[in-house]
Amino acid sequence: MKCLLPTLTLAVLLLLNSCAKPTFRFIDKPIIFDEERKQLSLEYLAKRHGIEQQEPYIKPKMIVLHWTAVPTLEATFDIFNPVVLPGRPDLQVASRLNTSVPFLVDRDGTIFRLLPDTTFARHCIGLNYCAIGIENIGNNDLTKAQMKANVQLVRYLKRHYRGIEYLIGHYEYKDFIGTSIWKETDPNYLTSKIDPGKSFMRKVRSRVKDLHLKGSPGLGSE
Repeated sequence: MKCLLPTLTLAVLLLLNSCAKPTFRFIDKPIIFDEERKQLSLEYLAKRHGIEQQEPYIKPKMIVLHWTAVPTLEATFDIFNPVVLPGRPDLQVASRLNTSVPFLVDRDGTIFRLLPDTTFARHCIGLNYCAIGIENIGNNDLTKAQMKANVQLVRYLKRHYRGIEYLIGHYEYKDFIGTSIWKETDPNYLTSKIDPGKSFMRKVRSRVKDLHLKGSPGLGSE
């Protein structure tokens, strides 16, 4: 009997380990956030959202999921890293500040953090001042690993920031026009979005429904 105890103990540990939830982690991969980016962020908050403040931080009320439409993590990082927006005259009319997000999810589900969670980032018109953005590498072919990583990340953010009430896809952002949450000084400054896809949003939402996060207030809500 004594000789069986180590074997039984090992079997129990292996069983418990196989049932355990995967550990949530992310890798810090910071983009440039220098004095110029700080000032451009504060200018954006003031001019686009009508919010005057001393530091470029947000009080998050929502999480917005995106896809990059760029096939690799490094190519996406190279797009977000510059302080000033390269090209995109349709966006430069509003600000020279480059687009970015705090979180980037690679095809295999690895999560990279580009900015501290609540640093202001330009990723969703009218809602940047209160939204944490999550970008997924790819297009309409997002992976199961990315879906699982988004679920973990949404849970992490909700756990750390209790003020978060909404979880939306980028394609739903215009449904907030006319609500108290919408803050964009130019009513004509809008773009058309379809990311990260309705199917992806349904999968993520079904797995975090216990968090009771609200979706879009419009008919497009999933």
